[in-house]
Amino acid sequence: MVYASSSSKRFSDSASETLPLLAYLILASALMLTDHRMNFGSQVRSQLSVVIEPIWWLASLPARMWSGVDDELATRQALQDSNEKLVRQLQIVNARMQRMSAINDENQRLRDLLNANRNGSLRVRMVSILDVDLNPYRQRIVLDAGVRQGVKVGQAVMDAGGILGQVIEVSDNKATALLVTDADHAIPVQVARSGFRSIAFGTGEPDSLMISDIPQSADIRKGDLLVTSGMGGRFPAGFPVAIVDSLNPNDTGLFMVGRAKPAARLDRGLEVLLINEIIPSPPPIISPVPAAVIPAANTTPLPAAAETKNKKP
Repeated sequence: MVYASSSSKRFSDSASETLPLLAYLILASALMLTDHRMNFGSQVRSQLSVVIEPIWWLASLPARMWSGVDDELATRQALQDSNEKLVRQLQIVNARMQRMSAINDENQRLRDLLNANRNGSLRVRMVSILDVDLNPYRQRIVLDAGVRQGVKVGQAVMDAGGILGQVIEVSDNKATALLVTDADHAIPVQVARSGFRSIAFGTGEPDSLMISDIPQSADIRKGDLLVTSGMGGRFPAGFPVAIVDSLNPNDTGLFMVGRAKPAARLDRGLEVLLINEIIPSPPPIISPVPAAVIPAANTTPLPAAAETKNKKP
């Protein structure tokens, strides 16, 4: 009896598990048949899609938001990259423009020097400036030429504006020039307008010369051009030195003291001219004028009868 009860119990358990499965299969078959015959499933799906659409929209919202943010970030990154590229190109163009401007300025300085060389009938040498003395109490420059290049102590140095200074020290391949603004420098000058002669002293300031002990009766005015007078033989005559900037009486009131601004561009330029000598201008060639042909005087003697007739009784 124990075995019989156990087998019946097992059968009832398996039946209880199989019947729901069969019911699901029957229901599924019925739904499939109904959907196939009456197209019932499509209608239900359409109705369900209307109901589920808000849920789908909400479910896809994070993905759509992320896609929009991703597109926005990509666009912003692309704009930022383009902006950086344009900035780099602009910097390169600006650097090239600055370089071209510097080359243009250098060419202009060289043209000015060549014009000064050509117009002054000089025998000069163009040299480069290697260094500038940074001592505030000294106004000196170092030139890229020395004894081997024919540089001598005392040679005048000029640029396109006028006299710059003179050579005071020379080595094999370098030379030191003392600028006209140095406190130890003096240069004989004269007023180009009136011919008044004086001496311009350096003040130690990079843009000022001083003319001391000017008589009250001297013909000198503000704005007058001071040129080299040629006195002393160190500087050739007639080269611009400075322009009179101010005239004031000295402490005694008997003389005047003038201030002048150098004509040379002391703080600019990379090349200068070393004056070797003045090339004398050739005398004008005068073409010989042929002498005018003068007819010879008539020396034929008059006849005797004529002479007798012309005599007074």
